[in-house]
Amino acid sequence: MNYIKNIKSPDDIKSLSEKELDLLACEIRDFLIEKVSKSGGHLASNLGIVELTIALHFVLNTPYDKIIWDVGHQSYVHKILTGRWHQFDGLRQFEGLSGFPKKAESPHDIFDAGHSSNSISVGLGIVKARDIKNEDFSVVSVIGDGALTGGIAFEALNNAGYKNSNFIIIINDNEMSISQNIGGISSYLTGLRTAPAYTQVKKQVKSILNKIPKAGNTIYSGLEKFRDAVKYTLVPGIVFEELGFTFLGPVDGHNIQELISVIQNARNLECPVIIHTITKKGKGYLNAEKQPHRFHGIAPFDPETGVVKQSSNHVTYSKVFGDQLVKIADGDERIVAITAAMTDGTGLKPFSHKHPHRFFDVGIAEQHAVSFAAGLAINGMKPVVSIYSTFLQRAYDEIMMDICLQNLPVVLCVDRSGVVGEDGETHHGIYDISYLSHMPNLTILSPKDGIELQAMMAYAVKLDQPCVIKYPRGKAGDMSYVSQDYAITGKAEILKEGSDICLIAVGRMVEQAYAAAEILQEKDIAASVINTRFIKPLDEATILPIINKTKNIITVEDNTFTGGVGNIIASLIQRNQLKGINQLMMSWPDEFIEHGSVKELDKKYGLTVEAIVNNALKVMDR
Repeated sequence: MNYIKNIKSPDDIKSLSEKELDLLACEIRDFLIEKVSKSGGHLASNLGIVELTIALHFVLNTPYDKIIWDVGHQSYVHKILTGRWHQFDGLRQFEGLSGFPKKAESPHDIFDAGHSSNSISVGLGIVKARDIKNEDFSVVSVIGDGALTGGIAFEALNNAGYKNSNFIIIINDNEMSISQNIGGISSYLTGLRTAPAYTQVKKQVKSILNKIPKAGNTIYSGLEKFRDAVKYTLVPGIVFEELGFTFLGPVDGHNIQELISVIQNARNLECPVIIHTITKKGKGYLNAEKQPHRFHGIAPFDPETGVVKQSSNHVTYSKVFGDQLVKIADGDERIVAITAAMTDGTGLKPFSHKHPHRFFDVGIAEQHAVSFAAGLAINGMKPVVSIYSTFLQRAYDEIMMDICLQNLPVVLCVDRSGVVGEDGETHHGIYDISYLSHMPNLTILSPKDGIELQAMMAYAVKLDQPCVIKYPRGKAGDMSYVSQDYAITGKAEILKEGSDICLIAVGRMVEQAYAAAEILQEKDIAASVINTRFIKPLDEATILPIINKTKNIITVEDNTFTGGVGNIIASLIQRNQLKGINQLMMSWPDEFIEHGSVKELDKKYGLTVEAIVNNALKVMDR
């Protein structure tokens, strides 16, 4: 029987038997493997959460009850059970189904997600609003063991404990396990504490003892001390208990009936509850079970072999960065590398093998990563921090106060700068120039190709001040066919000289600007092409004379409009009181950009070679 095709809403699974729910889980796994093998996406995490998601929707009544998914890349099963299975052919495709929860997509998606560690804070906010309004729905925040390393998760736990209101937090633990020799006792105590009769007995015992003159409180206090001693000895979640939570688990995250039972019991408690579930990432698909990290986020692949289709042999910016850092570190023992749970993604795996004592993966903790780097720098080391642009936003204050204010020689290598494609709004790195360019003491570089990235890294580690190098996801181009000088000396690079118009480009847009200039030349328009290289400090000495000469300029960048290089150039023109300048800024609009391939997004928002040519013709009034 095809269970999935009969699901229009979560109500359609509530009448299924225990055996049918298990069959549904198997069917969902087959469905996920089939669909993600075609579209690409986050497979391993979703395979690992199938039973938990089924149990949640079996017990809860969404969207009345609320589920908040931390990070959100594990919400595919949730989307299937909420009636969106028929949209999976368009998963992560342009104008198709998002790979993350989106309120605009379904009322069952309570909160747009994509970053990490905030689900407990959000859930607690919904709980308090519910209580103020005297509502009675359940709130469940689902957070992974990895996301718990984020500082905001601990801030929320500290705030959520000891409340006389139900709030369920589910820890989806797919990395660590708790020793089985305490599993039986833990299960017994869990059942005891969640039973309504136990809760009632506790209240009755306290009431009876309090009526005993003088001795009652002493006896109850003694019983509490005995209970606490037992808890410290036997209960694995004692840290959470001390924070004010009732801790349930560990629970087999692949046993639907056990999960249903513990979730139902948790709903009956008038206090915050933590349910610790043990799951296996990639569950049910051997290739993903053996290599869960490779199948965390994967391109389209052959479901039989697990081999990625159309595997590209091109060298990525991340690989160029990782290989170059190993070379630099080989000759300088002060170099240390730091990342926030992105060892593979940032290209630091070779460094972690070659220099393990100088490599630090701090987990999902970007703020800590930056301040940790500041501490290393102030004691004589040369920290290189590699974090995706969208996640570096979380460490804004630490960059400003801990690094820039103290002018420390920390190198921030900002990967995935610009649009990144199918992961969409929460992952595009189109704001980094805007939030970094106003920070004092900070140098900001952006390479046009992989060779320039290598040169910039060699330059940055020798600077005695903070430096950012920002580069895009994917293929590291090679513009050596036109660029003969890769020396990084604080100067912009003039790739082409022309007297009619000036194209000022940043990063990956340099190659597109150069291609546009070649086309314009065929139309008898002589265009200068400037590779800014240095976004900050801007090479005004090189750029200003060319602007003043051509009078017509176009800035092209992979950043949002406000605060971008286009605005920086406009300010430069104004400050120098240049007259008669026609400027057109090509950048991402001040809005959140949806998911889709980089090529599709460039075309939709007018950042292609053709768009540059057409805009140049407009500026030239042709």
